[in-house]
Amino acid sequence: MKKRLFIEALLIFFMVGGCTLFAKSAEAPRMTKDELKAMLGNPDLVIIDVRTQRDWTESDSKIKGALREDPEAVGSWANKYPKGNSIVLYCA
Repeated sequence: MKKRLFIEALLIFFMVGGCTLFAKSAEAPRMTKDELKAMLGNPDLVIIDVRTQRDWTESDSKIKGALREDPEAVGSWANKYPKGNSIVLYCA
């Protein structure tokens, strides 16, 4: 329950103010790309790309295995990921 609320709060940050607001939040946990790289291959890791459809389509840079979700439709996908998994959201 606590993890679900945390994920929903993060997603609200994305929807309300985009990545800039998220990056400035003192309470949002952050990780470096090296920390994420160390986690790749972990079956409990879910990486979700929440860039806009246009930004995602036009980008040459995508994390292998990341799932693209619409940040405007959080309610339709927020609960489909296992609660025990580590979930990383990114937008850049």
